Amino acid sequence: MVARSLAQPYRVPLSMILLFGLVPLYILVPAFFPPATRHVPALALDRALPLVPSWALVYGALYLFLILLPVFVVRQDALIRRTFQAYLLIWITAYVCFFVVYPTVAPRPDLVSGTGFGVWGLRTLYAADPPYNCFPSLHVAHSFVSALACARVHRRLGLIALIAATLVALSTLFTKQHYVLDVVAGVALACVASSIFLRGGATDHVSEFDRQAAPALALAVSAVVAAGLAVAWLAYAWGGETQFTFGP
Repeated sequence: MVARSLAQPYRVPLSMILLFGLVPLYILVPAFFPPATRHVPALALDRALPLVPSWALVYGALYLFLILLPVFVVRQDALIRRTFQAYLLIWITAYVCFFVVYPTVAPRPDLVSGTGFGVWGLRTLYAADPPYNCFPSLHVAHSFVSALACARVHRRLGLIALIAATLVALSTLFTKQHYVLDVVAGVALACVASSIFLRGGATDHVSEFDRQAAPALALAVSAVVAAGLAVAWLAYAWGGETQFTFGP
């Protein structure tokens, strides 16, 4: 069933091409055009939440799952187009906030102490992702749009994806990647984008075969994510406990 589903033609919409063109700006703009002022929208709840390094594994694994899941599950031309239009809206809106309206800096510690796979994962996350681009949370918005798009194909799978998106949102707080207000704004942005592009008649074009294939495709995505975690653990075991210092 998985092979038959993946063998179906997959038309690449213009919105997907534009989105891929925007992705590098996430790192390049803060690196080469840093804003003069960066905001810190911290609440008392942000200060009360502890740093829990093991949540970095949840952050990485489930976000990867939610990036890949629509690519496998959403196979209908109209729904593919609508999904990437929703992605494009949240990325453009987020970039306007990141680079122009409300530049921010993440609430990260300068040093991550301790040992273990989770600590290694958090250090790796900090090294790979710049400590900016917080409000609204693009990771959260993207995750929820992915979940809502998959729900158009298979409701139960969509519910599972929404739970995964909620865990991604929590992980951004426990890894100090985002503030509470970033998460709230990310969810709100996902809801707006979904209400514009994912409501209506898109589900009318989902075949019964595609609905039945969705859970098997989700398992295939889970296998890919599990393999990625295994590779990360091997990198951790091979590289040992490397210390990094982080700053804005």
